[in-house]
Amino acid sequence: MSWRSESIWIEFITGSRKTSNFCWAFILFLGSLGFLLVGTSSYLGRNLISLFPSQQIIFFPQGIVMSFYGIAGLFISCYLWCTILWNVGSGYDLFDRKEGIVRIFRWGFPGKSRRIFLRFLMKDIQSIRIEVKEGVYARRVLYIEIRGQGAIPLIRTDENLTTREIEQKAAELAYFLRVPIEVF
Repeated sequence: MSWRSESIWIEFITGSRKTSNFCWAFILFLGSLGFLLVGTSSYLGRNLISLFPSQQIIFFPQGIVMSFYGIAGLFISCYLWCTILWNVGSGYDLFDRKEGIVRIFRWGFPGKSRRIFLRFLMKDIQSIRIEVKEGVYARRVLYIEIRGQGAIPLIRTDENLTTREIEQKAAELAYFLRVPIEVF
């Protein structure tokens, strides 16, 4: 999602609050809870899950292993839910030709560096860079090259844009900023 005018371009970045993250966190939570309940029911000798008789699972070693997997899954699920709650990775890119300033803002994990705010002068922008790697693990990333700072990614690396979409986005941004495009 973006907003543009003659002198300002704002690109909003989606963070962790995506449908796929909600689905994975929910599935992982339910699966790990099931593992933990089966392991606990094998220890207690009672059925905590009516679909799966606990007499078929011996506490040592199967019940312990299932309990361990359940606890590990709950920790990972908790981590995913926290990243969704904090919306890690979301933010915006603001390009202001009138003031000659580029502002890049992202939300991080709680702590000292929760707010990641970068500010550059537009005259320090060398180019817009496109990195395309095809294959099993295809990767298409759009970077902004800043003099003395290196390359800063402008889109999420897991955002599945087609080659045409990323080229279009790069061309529009390069035209707006009046800088060249580099392809790697």
